[in-house]
Order: sequence, then C-alpha cells, then structure tokens
Amino acid sequence: MDSFRGRVLQAPIVPHPRVTSSMSDDLQSQFEQASLDITRLGHRPDNDTLLRIYALYKQGSEGDFQGEKPGFFDFVGTAKYEAWAKLAGMPRDAAMRQYIDLVRSLGG
Repeated sequence: MDSFRGRVLQAPIVPHPRVTSSMSDDLQSQFEQASLDITRLGHRPDNDTLLRIYALYKQGSEGDFQGEKPGFFDFVGTAKYEAWAKLAGMPRDAAMRQYIDLVRSLGG
C-alpha cells in the first residue's frame, strides 16, 4: 500500500514555527531534524507505526486536533484523524520527544 505511505508521511518539510517560547531550541531542532530523517528511511514501517508517526508529528507541531472528522469513505483521513485524536491533551513537547525517539528507533 505505497499510496497509504505517501499520504501518512505527507508532512511539510519546512522549518516549523516555534511552538512555545518555553520550549528549548534544542528540542525544536531535534524535532525538525527527525521530520527530515523520517523521509530518508531505507525501509517502510508498518501502517500502525506510520499512523503513530503522523499523530505524534501533528500533536508536536500543531497540538490537539481541531476540525471535523473526515467523511466515512475517507479511510486514510479517518485513520489519521483517529490516531491524532487519541493524543488529545498530550503536551506538544512530550509529543515532540516521543516523535524524535520513534524516528530514532526506526533508524532515522
């Protein structure tokens, strides 16, 4: 399901705005580096891992999900929504750290 992979890992590869002024520059730079490293993996993680990567990235970069749940027939969008929604309430810096750790564990 390569098309699924492309959709899940579809994250902007641009510098992220500073999340909060209290967040360390080191954490922010590690998060940015991990977001680049994930695109260079030599293997494809399983779908559950891809969804976890997506959810942690979004929680770390944007915080809690806002908006409406995708439509019933948007299977990929619904899976991504549900993965991100499970992280509601997780502090952004904690999501960033988990994202960095996960990417590193995958060899990124």
